[in-house]
Amino acid sequence: MAPGPLQILIVVLLILVVFGASRLPMIAENLAKGIKSFKKGLHDDDDVPKPIDDQSKKDD
Repeated sequence: MAPGPLQILIVVLLILVVFGASRLPMIAENLAKGIKSFKKGLHDDDDVPKPIDDQSKKDD
């Protein structure tokens, strides 16, 4: 069940009341930085080459 437009509006109004309009940009900026850092961390793992261990050459 997806939230309707009225429910989304109520949630946004509650967030405005709880955090205040002055703190919302700071919260959004910190959230965006966290998401960007998380995505960068996911992509950094792909850049590291894996060492190749060839056991058959060591046995000869």
